[in-house]
Amino acid sequence: MTLIVSGTNRPDSNTLKIAKYYQKVLAQKGEKTDILSLSNLPQDLISGGYYGKTLADFETIQNQVTQANKFIFIVPEYNGSFPGILKLFIDACKFPVSFMDKKAALIGHSTGKYGNIRGIEHLTGVCNYIGLHVLPLKLHIPNISSELNENGDLFKEDTLKFTEIQMDKFLSF
Repeated sequence: MTLIVSGTNRPDSNTLKIAKYYQKVLAQKGEKTDILSLSNLPQDLISGGYYGKTLADFETIQNQVTQANKFIFIVPEYNGSFPGILKLFIDACKFPVSFMDKKAALIGHSTGKYGNIRGIEHLTGVCNYIGLHVLPLKLHIPNISSELNENGDLFKEDTLKFTEIQMDKFLSF
């Protein structure tokens, strides 16, 4: 099973819209996926209440992560990198069972013109450290507000072409 991680806890985010788009297209290709929105993380985790103990509220999420064999991380740019909540999520997951020797695809996006290139490179380093094998084709979607239509779907020809290529490579990865 593939777990699509919407890498922000911002409500009604473009990140979640992209995650739902990936889920829809992958379902058409026969891939079962679940979406994990970081807006659903337990408040105790966010406030630092997890240090030194296991949070019962996080166990359901931990089980999703443990059962997944592949991940797709959809990652907005926050101050030239990726959101701290995404790092907190990764840090809270059990090591090594969560990510070791599993596979991941990375998609960055931004309101600016670079599509979170730097943040995706930062996340690649973290993924390498925790033992995730990262698909070499990483996508960077710039000017995200002009890339999504009224239904929350990507629609620009070039973006569709590259997301299609990435998804096909991910399925055979």
